[in-house]
Amino acid sequence: MKLTDWFVAELEAEATRTRRALERVPEGRDDWKPHDKSMPFGRLAALVARMPSWISLIVNRDELDLNPAGGSNIDQRPLRTSRELVQAHDEGVAGARQALTAIQDEHLMKPWRLLVSGHVVSEERRDVVLRDTFMHLSHHRGQLTVYLRMNDAPVPAIYGPSADENRFA
Repeated sequence: MKLTDWFVAELEAEATRTRRALERVPEGRDDWKPHDKSMPFGRLAALVARMPSWISLIVNRDELDLNPAGGSNIDQRPLRTSRELVQAHDEGVAGARQALTAIQDEHLMKPWRLLVSGHVVSEERRDVVLRDTFMHLSHHRGQLTVYLRMNDAPVPAIYGPSADENRFA
């Protein structure tokens, strides 16, 4: 199996799981957080929703500066409803799928850099960055399900049953 095929399959599996969590995000809780050091609910939900769009950035750009001179050109608009979260997620997944199917595995062996204010903070092969992006998504989606539980929203089955869905994902 080609690496690009594996990443597309992983994208499809994780997209379904992530979408189910985003569908359950309650409105009007954007500023809620379980602890002073925690990320606000709205910011976390938007992060999870937009994370699949990172895949096309990794595939189509050689680097990304998180704090470039002149300001960011990455969409940072708040996503206020579950419908907006799901729409942003679906758009990111579609872009990621398109980017991955347009390349060959050799492209994934090329380096990719993450910068902050012009300074390189990480440089890895694209396949490693993509793998880490899927792991990062899983981590933040897990946080999101805790926020759902703490706000009395139903938690979807992700890799197995939850207290609210007695099925395997």
